Amino acid sequence: MIHQMKLQPNQYSFMKDGTKRIEIRLNDEKRKRIKIGDTIKFFKEPDLEESFETKVVELNHYKNFEKLFENYDIDILADKSITKEELLKELEKFYTKEKQKEYGVLGIKIEKV
Repeated sequence: MIHQMKLQPNQYSFMKDGTKRIEIRLNDEKRKRIKIGDTIKFFKEPDLEESFETKVVELNHYKNFEKLFENYDIDILADKSITKEELLKELEKFYTKEKQKEYGVLGIKIEKV
């Protein structure tokens, strides 16, 4: 199955450059359909004209982003130019603590195709 996701420009660059190898999302209804071996096509916001494809190699479930962050270094979650605290702040702009509690979160380990 092929899934489509949008990324903010800096996160898109980190993933395209190969530093970011885990995509972090709420484990909502859309993400629950993702399976190992699936393809995710990432689009760069805001114009969504640039994209690339990845393969899902691992799925890791956590109750919130803080728990997920305990298991990974920043250089696999984003890039060393950003701290875990900055990344957490960025994620919480999109996914509130209430939403994290409701759905849980998902660490999607990917490989570029």
